[in-house]
Amino acid sequence: MKHIDTSFPVLVLQMDHYGALGVMRSLGRLGVSVYGVHPTRWPVASFSRYCKKVFPLDLDTTPMEQSVDRLVAIAKTMGVRRPVLMPTNDETALFVARNAARLQEAFLFPSNPTPLVWSLYNKKEMYFLAKRLSIPTAETAFPESRDDVLEFCERTQFPVMLKASDNISVSRRTNTKMVIVRSKDELIDQYDALEDCSNPSLMLQEYIPGNDASVWMFNGYFDQNSDCLFGITGRKLHQTPIRTGMTALGICLPNPEITSATHALIKAVGYKGILDIGYRYDKRQRVFKLLDANPRLGASFRLFVGEDGMDVARAAYLNMTGQPVPPSSICVGRKWVVEDADIISCIQYYRLGLLTFPDWLAGYSGLREGAWFAADDILPFLRMSSTFSKRPFIKLFRKSLSWVKTPSEIEVHHANTR
Repeated sequence: MKHIDTSFPVLVLQMDHYGALGVMRSLGRLGVSVYGVHPTRWPVASFSRYCKKVFPLDLDTTPMEQSVDRLVAIAKTMGVRRPVLMPTNDETALFVARNAARLQEAFLFPSNPTPLVWSLYNKKEMYFLAKRLSIPTAETAFPESRDDVLEFCERTQFPVMLKASDNISVSRRTNTKMVIVRSKDELIDQYDALEDCSNPSLMLQEYIPGNDASVWMFNGYFDQNSDCLFGITGRKLHQTPIRTGMTALGICLPNPEITSATHALIKAVGYKGILDIGYRYDKRQRVFKLLDANPRLGASFRLFVGEDGMDVARAAYLNMTGQPVPPSSICVGRKWVVEDADIISCIQYYRLGLLTFPDWLAGYSGLREGAWFAADDILPFLRMSSTFSKRPFIKLFRKSLSWVKTPSEIEVHHANTR
């Protein structure tokens, strides 16, 4: 890339995953000072040589007004230039939208109305938005009670997807965002386990047949006029969890149909900023159906890197600091992997007979980058590896604890055998 002004620092909100690490590496390699905000001081991304500092702040538990005050105070310690603010998950994207008026006093970021961000984030709102704009999307029902689910069972074909329309509330309560259900009894059991009847937020979506490679993505950045300054498409090769999860291994491939549909959607709603959006190809109707939209940085954004090194983090930085975003072309065949997640996924694929060992190795042909590993920034990978290597032992330890009876259990056992 040509010489750019790197005097504007960047503050990354939440460092839960490798997306935050990707921001630090992508912008840090240009000479940008990148900082983070996280509930703890030592998330994995904090071990990056490109991380200047982590400011401890739990945005989930701290009252909103106090959080805004703290962020404004943090901005004042980062230099004379207003920092670029970069949310990395649903919670922080909504937080920034809801507090945009005050945050804009201290930060640079694309400002979107809260209802717009909510309509893209919330799957129920996104469904009706797609319908209004005549964008193909998976047929979906939104039950408000168990009776609605029972009625749905009488008129549907299985399998179906049981999904959260509001990922934040459901995943925090159940640690689950979606499941594939294959029978009426399974659907009822899963619905009873996952739904909060006082605040219904589950939805029932048609199951679109196909393997992981039928899932396509668009990753792009849109300016103040909702024009796309940078955008690349790709598809999943492996997911974690398998069939329903995030990208574990992905590849960049051109897809004009998805690009055109996404541009039309964003222009119609007037969204500005980074967008991560997913589609699934329905071979029954020969159409790409919109699944979900993330009005923020996606964890897998480093899959989508142009021939000149451009990505959405760099495009956002340049545009928000008043610098031109040079045209960039797709690096066809570029692959990116989440090392730990892909190992787990491939073992599961292998056990199900969906992947052979030669195919496993061949899948890494064209691999250009890992989510964790980087030769010039090795510590985060080592930190992740040490944690990953402990998982089997932790799992075994927890399992062994389940075999050990507590004193009260021993007393009950003796009482029952007398």
